[in-house]
Amino acid sequence: MRVVFLGYQAWGCATLRALLAEPSLTVPLVVTHPPGRRGDERIWVESVERVARRAGVPVVACRRIVDPDVVGRIRDARPDFLVASNWRTIVSPDVVAIPRLGALNVHDGLLPGYGGFAPVNWAIVNGETRTGVTVHFMIPDVDLGDIVLQRELPIYEDDTAADVVRRGMPLCGELAVRAVAAVWSGDYRPVRQDRARSTFYHRRSEADNEIDWGRPCRTVHNLVRAQADPYPNAYTVHRGERLRIKRTSLPDRPYCGTPGRVFARVERGVVVVCGPQPGEPNQGLVLEVVQPEGGEPLPALRYFRRMGERLG
Repeated sequence: MRVVFLGYQAWGCATLRALLAEPSLTVPLVVTHPPGRRGDERIWVESVERVARRAGVPVVACRRIVDPDVVGRIRDARPDFLVASNWRTIVSPDVVAIPRLGALNVHDGLLPGYGGFAPVNWAIVNGETRTGVTVHFMIPDVDLGDIVLQRELPIYEDDTAADVVRRGMPLCGELAVRAVAAVWSGDYRPVRQDRARSTFYHRRSEADNEIDWGRPCRTVHNLVRAQADPYPNAYTVHRGERLRIKRTSLPDRPYCGTPGRVFARVERGVVVVCGPQPGEPNQGLVLEVVQPEGGEPLPALRYFRRMGERLG
């Protein structure tokens, strides 16, 4: 089986390594993106090009597959499959139609929900308890092609996005290899996605990470978990300067009052009051580790010298 691979960053490397290690597969060409400057392209940085060249596989780099020379090289590779993993731009129908048996995309979300960008981060922001990895056929409607294979991953209560990504990344390669084999043999049952249940998310930006202390404490805690290192952290404003919130937890007893107020010292950190949640008495969130602008991370107990101040 001949597989032309399209991929980028650590997800792409994990998938490519699995394809290269499978004796039944030949990878005649790898297409990747050049190094990016966007914030979300400087996280989980790993070179697909380096992995390919070490394996002796020809590589071409482009932002979009529009150059006739690139399209020609894909066609000349005579692929049975295209396999994409963290390919970040739309692949035209003409290119999708090149492989003999189809183009497969490896998506790090549990489709039909959480299509698009940053599916793990958005899932944690939204308080989900599960995510997954999905391999589906590529069609003009992004992330909506028929599903070949899918695997769920739990999101535990204190998981950060990085925890979930590290658990899910090995599945990208495993499921890609299994999906190619299933389609080759015909031993699979494609699952049509329910478009009424589909959701599509945009790239997260710095503005998405600002804390609104009027939201419930669990909502703020989820945002902090979703943006924990190595992602750009959730942040607030203290004394006119940005303060990054690196780790939080829920307190052992309810703390209530005015949202944004730095309320009390506890064993793990400093309690800040959040907004009310119907049916939930606690409004408090424990800030454990913070990072002032231009400074180093430090325990919140050391950073906050006095109680009663307001954040935001």
